[in-house]
Amino acid sequence: MAAHETYMAECLALAAHGAGNAAPNPMVGAVIVHRDRIIGRGFHEQFGGPHAEVNAVRSTADSALLRESTLYVSLEPCCHFGKTPPCTDLIIGAQIPRVVVGVTDPFAAVSGGGIKKLRAAGIEVVENILAAECAELNRRFFTFHREQRPYVVLKWAETGDGFIARADGSSKWISGETARTEVHRWRAEEAAIMVGARTAAIDDPALTVRGVTGKNPLRIVVDSAAALAPTLQLFDRSTPTVVFNTVRESVEPNLEYVRLSPPLAPRGMLAELHRRGVLSVLVEGGSALLTSFIESGLWDEARIFTNPTVTFETGLAAPVMRVQPRRTESFGGDTLRIVRRAAGSAEPRG
Repeated sequence: MAAHETYMAECLALAAHGAGNAAPNPMVGAVIVHRDRIIGRGFHEQFGGPHAEVNAVRSTADSALLRESTLYVSLEPCCHFGKTPPCTDLIIGAQIPRVVVGVTDPFAAVSGGGIKKLRAAGIEVVENILAAECAELNRRFFTFHREQRPYVVLKWAETGDGFIARADGSSKWISGETARTEVHRWRAEEAAIMVGARTAAIDDPALTVRGVTGKNPLRIVVDSAAALAPTLQLFDRSTPTVVFNTVRESVEPNLEYVRLSPPLAPRGMLAELHRRGVLSVLVEGGSALLTSFIESGLWDEARIFTNPTVTFETGLAAPVMRVQPRRTESFGGDTLRIVRRAAGSAEPRG
């Protein structure tokens, strides 16, 4: 088992290289081992491109050795035709005698079918090696398929005295430059980013990725009356933007108004994003929008910056988070608390 875990850890390290590019597919890594020596490596580099198993097989200099090797892969090999052919067919055709799998794929079109197909072909399959770590790496993908909604990350910055904005709604800048750069990294990691109408109107955010390398997320504005000024940066057509509202339906280049049944609530918005294949969403505010996700229980992770040197004395109170932090980090003069909602949490779901 120690050897299995060593090679699976290598798969996980490889898989992580696909961050930001593999989605909405999962990040997957694979290694091929012959007589205690790695002879092939691969990861899922790009959505629509070859899967990790394909890249690992292609990287093997002597294909004849595959018939005496073990394939390690962090996620169950696919057994269906999607953007690419089934990886199970490749493994069977290459006559690889043993496959070690990190965790079963939650996607309904696979979900145990890949393992079953390999065993039916006479291939030995070892399951659940570093399964928790493999699922953690792809927690967005697992949440999307198991809970039928995007993975939700809540983010806000609060003052030392517990406010998220001044009385007039303005909040620039509570956190320091180091923390703000980290937030741009987070934006590049998620499929979408969401703000409420009040935040959009007062702060006029661009919600794009700046100062770091990465793709802009889908921008989502929650504006029930569809009344925000068209001159806001969110409507500059520079990147795809969706406005959730209750009155208007229209599609223009890089700007779409999506009418949902009132009132606009987390469950309905997440259902629409799931329908569109959006794997994850970073909710950046304001306070009412963040609180609606917390009170509904429809969130997975919260990242809260606190700057003890900034105080407002009065204003908009920060959302209340009753879950203890998973960990705490320092970013310049800011403290970051990372909170996870426990599986099976008793929080109400709305």
